[in-house]
Amino acid sequence: MAAAAIARFEAYTRHRDLAQFHIEQAIGFKDNLATQLNPKTGQPLSKSTQLHILSVLRAFIVWLAEQPGYRKRIKFSDADYFNLSLKDTAIAKTVRDIEGPTIEQVRHVLAAMPSGSDVERRNRALIAFTLLTGARDDAIASMRLKHVDLAAGEITQDARDVRTKASKTIPTCFFPVGDDVRKIVVDWIAFLQTERQWGLDDPLFPSTRIERGASGGFEANGLTRNCWKSAAPIRTVFRDAFKLAGLRYFNPHSFRKTLIRLGQSVCTTPEAFKAWSQNIGHEKVLTTFISYGQVALHRQREIIHGLGKPAEAGGPDERAIALARRLMALPEFDPALSHHKPE
Repeated sequence: MAAAAIARFEAYTRHRDLAQFHIEQAIGFKDNLATQLNPKTGQPLSKSTQLHILSVLRAFIVWLAEQPGYRKRIKFSDADYFNLSLKDTAIAKTVRDIEGPTIEQVRHVLAAMPSGSDVERRNRALIAFTLLTGARDDAIASMRLKHVDLAAGEITQDARDVRTKASKTIPTCFFPVGDDVRKIVVDWIAFLQTERQWGLDDPLFPSTRIERGASGGFEANGLTRNCWKSAAPIRTVFRDAFKLAGLRYFNPHSFRKTLIRLGQSVCTTPEAFKAWSQNIGHEKVLTTFISYGQVALHRQREIIHGLGKPAEAGGPDERAIALARRLMALPEFDPALSHHKPE
């Protein structure tokens, strides 16, 4: 990404010698960047994309100003001309709610997916496994059968073999998303081990074998015994599956948001949510709250509106009663020690 940003700037300057850098180049590039379009969407580049590109170039100029042959030509302050305006920077850094499908939507997708061929069975198990474990797509692409312990209900994302984020080894228990989801994964592993006689070092989700078909074109023909080299095929599987189910596309990473939302509803203590956070691979629970734990807008409305309503018939809220009792037990609420009568 950094190399691409620098190459974009060099293309703008027509590969002019960097020793001849001038702040006008930074100003002109920044203005030009605001007019460029995203090749995929046809829309102008987002403020966050612009900020990322300009931040890379700012860091590059700061580094360049320290290099022999450039120190007298480039000032550290020159890098500041790659900054966005305060307004545009605020827009670029706006935290947006990371959406994820509901568990019911994932079940709908799984029910709509065919499972007649080996490739179809793999694809269905792939989506179920992503919901069951919350593992990142690149980690899943590199996992092998030895990393799954069905008896214990857990996986080990071993950084020696699995492409985990920051090369961390992550032990993960299956999330409680339903026995039906878990069964799809169990059946898939049993199929590989029993019917295909695959061993522990074989891939959990093998790549698709592509061969020349009868028509002369290339087509899918079963599975290889190799792991995927990247996560790109996994995202394609997700895109096709959600389209088949008549739902908008949710990428594999969004399933982590789904699981965090589930954790917010089932975890009743800080310790429980900490365990949930660790299970998804976060060392700090604050990461879970900040990056994934925003309260969804519809839920925000429900909570705020609910706070303005009187307690339901049948007595005060139990948690309110418990809190009141704890407060009344404090010395400052003892009538003998206070000038105020407890209410």
